Amino acid sequence: MGLNDMNLKAVHYVTGEPVTICIEQGIIRSIEPIRSENSDSSELAIVAPGLVDLQINGYAGHDFNQVPYPDKMVGEVIRKLWQEGVTSCFPTVITNSVQAIQEALESIALACKHDPVADQGIAGIHLEGPFISPNDGARGAHNYDHIRPPDWELFNRWQEAAGGRIRMITLSPEWPNSAPFIAKCTENGVTVSIGHTSATPEQIGEAVEAGARMSTHLGNGAHLMMPRHPNYIWEQLAQDRLWSCVIADGFHLPDQVLKVVFKVKGTQAMLVSDAVSLSGLTAGTYTTHIGGSVVLTSEGKLHLAEDKHLLAGSAQMLLKGIEHVTNRNLAELAEAWDMASVRPSGFMKLPSASGLTPGAPADLVLFRREGSRIRLERTFKLGKQVFLREEIE
Repeated sequence: MGLNDMNLKAVHYVTGEPVTICIEQGIIRSIEPIRSENSDSSELAIVAPGLVDLQINGYAGHDFNQVPYPDKMVGEVIRKLWQEGVTSCFPTVITNSVQAIQEALESIALACKHDPVADQGIAGIHLEGPFISPNDGARGAHNYDHIRPPDWELFNRWQEAAGGRIRMITLSPEWPNSAPFIAKCTENGVTVSIGHTSATPEQIGEAVEAGARMSTHLGNGAHLMMPRHPNYIWEQLAQDRLWSCVIADGFHLPDQVLKVVFKVKGTQAMLVSDAVSLSGLTAGTYTTHIGGSVVLTSEGKLHLAEDKHLLAGSAQMLLKGIEHVTNRNLAELAEAWDMASVRPSGFMKLPSASGLTPGAPADLVLFRREGSRIRLERTFKLGKQVFLREEIE
């Protein structure tokens, strides 16, 4: 066997049965049940596909939206995300000045070119803005001064700076001529997601016809008050061709909303972290370039210092979302895990979309359930162990 070739014994996250996974040259070659009468699966960890985060703004004090980036920052974030079971991610660049967006995109592209860790961990870039609603509430924390209508020439300039790595864009179809812009994105392999919007149901319908396929953190980045019906949340839920991403950290959406999204969207429901740079840090008061003075609580809630009821972003990773969804009986473990792994993988047509099957890349995690907690033990990227919890060495 090669250097990173191995046989992993673990409990399959879907079937609950003990299996042996043969990994060769970074690929899952076979998955065979362990049939020995003497085997004790209670000693084995659970194996599942690596997590895929479609929306992450930063982690552990590192911010994809503050330029210039510190040296080697991108690769450092990827390494830290491996400790959270995230084997592929989409760094998210949000509304900013034209030059700041370009510099962030260039920095990510440069990192992917020169750092194998960044190249392996980054499946694409998510551009969230600046073609979003300028209205208070809908625009969330995005800077009003930099919001603008869709501009294909400008987008192409940014795509060139990104080395073609912009794979997803969040926009609002309320702008005139949004549909032709969405169609051009779709034709050029860029997934269009609707978010931070004040669009009418008719405009959302036009966007879907033009190729929009997803809703960005549905239910957040929205007005505090809106018409009972029709409104842009109902319309996105009702559009069969739109997949829905939600932040399931227990703070951004009440359980009732999560339950409705899961029931309506079924296998088109996905989890994202939308984590900001303060995620992964200890509880305390921090000063940010977007929200000013903010408080990160020991429970993981991030709110404005002057008002604990106003969120200042997400500070929880996908593992916490899976924990919340399963602990609140909103989904079984396998389904919740799929919402954060194979579904986003398949949605973005990544090689890891097939999950735990022969021929798939060996992007895997091993974990245990300890009461209400999920305890990650090991992470593998392309068959190479990239994280091992110290106490199990």
